[in-house]
Amino acid sequence: MAFEPPQRLVTALGETAQDGDDWLEKLPEAAEQAVALRELTVERMHVPGGRSGLVLLVRRADGTPAVLKLVPPRSRPESERAALAHWGGIGAVRLLDPDASDGAVLLERLHRDVSVRSLPEAKALLEAAGTLRRLWVEPPAGHRFETVAERTGRQAEALRASSDAEVAPLVDAALAARDELLAGAPESRLLHGTFRQSKVLAGDRLPWLAVGPDPVVGEPAFDLARLVRDRVEDLIASPSGASITRRRVKKLAESLEVEPERLRGWTLFRAVESGVRARRVGRTQDAELLLEFAGWL
Repeated sequence: MAFEPPQRLVTALGETAQDGDDWLEKLPEAAEQAVALRELTVERMHVPGGRSGLVLLVRRADGTPAVLKLVPPRSRPESERAALAHWGGIGAVRLLDPDASDGAVLLERLHRDVSVRSLPEAKALLEAAGTLRRLWVEPPAGHRFETVAERTGRQAEALRASSDAEVAPLVDAALAARDELLAGAPESRLLHGTFRQSKVLAGDRLPWLAVGPDPVVGEPAFDLARLVRDRVEDLIASPSGASITRRRVKKLAESLEVEPERLRGWTLFRAVESGVRARRVGRTQDAELLLEFAGWL
């Protein structure tokens, strides 16, 4: 089978490509090797797939359905593997090849076309929040996960370098919020890192399981912040979007025992960072939505 990457993946990785990055060129061969190493039978490629890696629907030698995922080194597959191993299938998809080290990840198969985003909004937020709560555990001793301070430090540098006068007030507010939040950060937990409704899929072992973590260690409010802006296009289209957003912050904070003001601050920072990054790579519509949303906070 030819493992040519879907166009969606090619486009997404092209936005963050670096000089000398030949991962996409080597992907077909790497996929063949990963399949052979694990003695898998490929059923099909998941299309359109994600924006971060190639996903193959496979069967193991004993006939068990599974998913083989390949992502570039800059997506830190070893970090994803370590987090999934630590969670042990509680709240997250189960890792099936914990000892592998080739950059591919073999996972239990979920229903990839059914996420909590398919539910009515109130129910979707409830189920997503419940899943997220299960992931907030003590990180393993001696862990090598990136911290929230480290990740947002890189993002803050990029914000300073790429902002312009039009978005400068929002950038300044976001950077100030980050500084204040890090100065009084509460106890750290292992976080999903990129959690949203579409990252929670239906399963057979449990109703809902999280996938695709970019794990980080820090305070839970940072993780919850990305969930606040889910379905941002619907929020922007609503005449009461601003008030709905503020109520959502309050409701999610209360349900997961997070300080509302800390959740508001991280939601602001993450929305501005995403919006400015979208502007930088030419995704103008996404940028406008995100920055308008950030202005409500």
